[in-house]
Amino acid sequence: MDQISFSAICVGSNIVLLTQAIQRKFIIPDFESFTSLINHLYYNAQAQKGGKVANYIPQLAKFSPDLWGVSLCTVDGQRHAIGETDMPFCLQSCVKPLEYALAVHESGTELVHKYVGKEPSGLKFNKLYLDEEDKPHNPMVNAGAIVISSLLKMMDYLKRMAGREYVGFSNATFQSEKETGDRNYAIGYYLKEKRCFPSGVDMMAALDFYFQLCSIEVTCESGSVMAATLANGGICPITGERVLSAEAVRNTLSLMHSCGMYDFSGQFAFHVNNYLNKITVIVSLDRVGNSIRGIHFCQELVSLFNFHNYDNLRHFAKKLDPRRQTGHERNKSVVDLMFAAYSGDVSALRRIALSAVNMELTDYDTRSALHVASAEGHLDAVKFLTHTCKVNPYAKDRWGNTPLDDAMQFGHSAVVKVLQEYQSIYTHTLMPEELSADTCPDSTMDAEELKSMETLEGLV
Repeated sequence: MDQISFSAICVGSNIVLLTQAIQRKFIIPDFESFTSLINHLYYNAQAQKGGKVANYIPQLAKFSPDLWGVSLCTVDGQRHAIGETDMPFCLQSCVKPLEYALAVHESGTELVHKYVGKEPSGLKFNKLYLDEEDKPHNPMVNAGAIVISSLLKMMDYLKRMAGREYVGFSNATFQSEKETGDRNYAIGYYLKEKRCFPSGVDMMAALDFYFQLCSIEVTCESGSVMAATLANGGICPITGERVLSAEAVRNTLSLMHSCGMYDFSGQFAFHVNNYLNKITVIVSLDRVGNSIRGIHFCQELVSLFNFHNYDNLRHFAKKLDPRRQTGHERNKSVVDLMFAAYSGDVSALRRIALSAVNMELTDYDTRSALHVASAEGHLDAVKFLTHTCKVNPYAKDRWGNTPLDDAMQFGHSAVVKVLQEYQSIYTHTLMPEELSADTCPDSTMDAEELKSMETLEGLV
């Protein structure tokens, strides 16, 4: 392929993606460092033993308990996988939030919740039990999923959610489900007795379809794209196609938060409660049907990164934020500082100084806040920057001008006088080492500023 063809086919159609990559504008800028930490967590979780392979269906009991993989996909398509992530496995109960999302997308929230509740049950997922309105408690338990399955058809939607990556069907698992599904048949008849199904629905057909849904196969990698589609508001990050409505995604994530881990949901929301979309291949399960290694991995993940919904970096300073853009904080400080100087806003300048920002930061023209305030003739701002913050009055911009030069050029005589006096004091009394050690000495602050600084130091 020649350069012109390559540019037209590979670059032209992906120019936004490539620009993001070159400028490090992805949601996780330093993806390599992030994935190395994910790998570390993966190997830590691999050491977790215990649990057992699901054996309620003979076909599932054939899997090795040592299978373990992690795959993640961000909302802008960054991908990472480690372990056995290309081996197909059946969704089983993982299909429940997906079928619920599709049902809401196709039929709307009101119709869906006419037949299914939205409260945690506090019971095992396969209990023969309904709420006080004789409806399944939520779509994440078997009874709710069986009712939801009577409302939709979904294979094409799953393929679209996975960005057209692998989504298959295991007929052996389907037959095994039917042969050993006595509990689900009992739930079906109980639902039929309580008139939980929509009018005209064949209960056996709904059960058959539910068994088929549980037998749909994905890989860890295609499953992570499905998760990223939910995280991205229903838009697949690989294809850019809108698969689900925003309403369907919101409702699904809300129910996954409260009910998505069966009777471990409260514990999971308390300890993990994160929003990174990943999928783990796990075989060994605990007593409530959740992954031993998967739970451990997620708990370690939110211990290392600030992915818990209620984490705050101000109070969890040791946690990492992989989404933070390089240089973002400095750029914001420069913008705030220059705008305050341009406006002559001394209160804003004082707040910035009390936030331990370097008051000598410069913009792209190497102009400092003192340059800007002097050029605009803001006398009070100039006094604050010089007499309070002791900034360097001799700093030069890219044209070689000092703040005094700017004040003289624009005819601000009062500012010129202050700067000339300050230059004399600065030259004869302030040493460079004093400036680097303390940019805002208390001895020159007025009473209000001194009190504010003492309060800040007390808090620190």
